Amino acid sequence: MASFLPRTAPRAFHSLRAATPRPTRFLQKPAAPLFRRFLATPAGERPRLLLGSTAPNFQAKTTHGDIDFHEFLGDKWGILFSHPADFTPVCTTELGAFAKLKDEFEKRGVKMIGLSANDLGSHEKWIEDINDISNTNLQFPIIADADRKIAFLYDMLDAQDLENIDEKGIAFTIRSVFIIDPAKKIRLTMMYPASCGRNTTEVLRVIDSLQTSDKKGIATPINWRVGDDVIVPPTVSTADAEKKFGEVREIRPYLRYTKI
Repeated sequence: MASFLPRTAPRAFHSLRAATPRPTRFLQKPAAPLFRRFLATPAGERPRLLLGSTAPNFQAKTTHGDIDFHEFLGDKWGILFSHPADFTPVCTTELGAFAKLKDEFEKRGVKMIGLSANDLGSHEKWIEDINDISNTNLQFPIIADADRKIAFLYDMLDAQDLENIDEKGIAFTIRSVFIIDPAKKIRLTMMYPASCGRNTTEVLRVIDSLQTSDKKGIATPINWRVGDDVIVPPTVSTADAEKKFGEVREIRPYLRYTKI
């Protein structure tokens, strides 16, 4: 213990004992705000993809030819969703369901693109199965990501599922969903384990919520569907909300509903 103290330490302790006792104040720096602490975190330790960040661009081979992702999206909304592998049961049901909702996504101005961790030859054969099983015609592109480059770029991996690897020892992708707006910003993400199929109704619902919030300047409550009452944001006064929307129903000063 003594080896950690400077040579002047004994005299310092003696002086302290001889001095008149007085209360000692320990000054402690106030905790930094959360955002400032985040900025102080080394970049390599931060999440790479945050809501509101620009969706990483990439070039890839797909069942519709080579693409540049940002050019593919253009000025539309987009949904990128990943699949662990071709010819897997849950993925087959999902892609069949998404294919049947082509008109619903187009009505909302949303371009769909899938990703699976196999090559193009496998994708083409798998699409035949999907169309046959679901009685549909899958028309959106599926990315070939056999080397998982895009999966790693978008963190489409499960650190806990150590058995979810192919014969080369490369991790399969999990069921990720990225909803991207026309400014190429990531607006919403969903992450599912490989064992859990997605809910297409929920995907459409959240797209409706995002687009309505952007157009009308409102928020949407739990289980909101198009046509339901919406929430007046706390940043808007009741008087201003009444001018903009008409009747405002106040449950609490911070919880106010209206119709649009």
